[in-house]
Amino acid sequence: MQVLITGITGRVGVQLARNLVSDGHQVRGLVWSADPSVVKLDGLPIDLVEGSLTKAQDVSRAMEGIEVVCHLGAAFQAGGPFTHDDYFQINVGGTFNMLEAAAEQQVKHFFFASTDAIYSKYPAGGLNAPICEDLMPKTPSGWYALSKILGEEMCISYFLSQGVPITIFRFALVVATDEILNFQQFYLSYWQNIYETRTTGAAAKTREQLLQHQGKKLVIARDENGRSYQKHILDVRDLVQAFRVAIGNRQSIGEIFQLAAPTPFVWETTIPYLAQALGVEYIDLNLLEQTPTFYEFDLSKSREQLSYQPQYDIFDTIDYALDCRSGS
Repeated sequence: MQVLITGITGRVGVQLARNLVSDGHQVRGLVWSADPSVVKLDGLPIDLVEGSLTKAQDVSRAMEGIEVVCHLGAAFQAGGPFTHDDYFQINVGGTFNMLEAAAEQQVKHFFFASTDAIYSKYPAGGLNAPICEDLMPKTPSGWYALSKILGEEMCISYFLSQGVPITIFRFALVVATDEILNFQQFYLSYWQNIYETRTTGAAAKTREQLLQHQGKKLVIARDENGRSYQKHILDVRDLVQAFRVAIGNRQSIGEIFQLAAPTPFVWETTIPYLAQALGVEYIDLNLLEQTPTFYEFDLSKSREQLSYQPQYDIFDTIDYALDCRSGS
């Protein structure tokens, strides 16, 4: 199939492009002029079209002859810095331009990349039930999340009013190459900075305990009751697999799917494994007066309707990250 990928030079886009080419698809990418990251695509038989998501004529030109769209391009939280206007023009306006062109071109499948940032995942005490994409309210905090919700709503509207065959993927936190090794909440220095000015109440006790340690150490983070922190992420390889199984799958049309790893991970098993791999020490600590990280996603819908079978748990992701870092 003829596939257009926006955001093709990003860490997700590059991996997706490589796999779709391997699957026999003809891939085109929309890239901004003089994007230095296009070197990541060297050696791949990909058609690159220069242009901007914010310019309707560029989008229309890139969409010519396209059957499947993977709309990954966006201003996102980890990039930038982006202004409110950037989020609106790129994420909202850009998605509008993409949907308009897709409707005109009568594409066979349009994928929209959304995010778990639209959920309120950090209530006091953590979440006690898995997050289900069709039941969890959308509660945007900040312009990035708001822009993604607006993008989702436009996709659904174009599906209902103009028959654009959309599929919305909500990504958990995506990790690629060696990124998991740098996850800040694993490290002592992160928590020392969080508690640096917290000199009163129960938090002062945690601050004192943190300051007793120095160096590049890891932390098994626990809540006030000793429960290990828990988080659900998404290995980029599992994300790519979701696109591969969903392209052309009629059960995915008009639907929203949460994507994540096979299971969430917990700090109490992850930190000792990572510490041994990195050759560093770790401490075990209850973080007082701190909103915990404790959530997971219900993946039953994506498993049942897409046959999505994520393969990479946190230990696989760490091993892969170590291989990437060593160059093996």
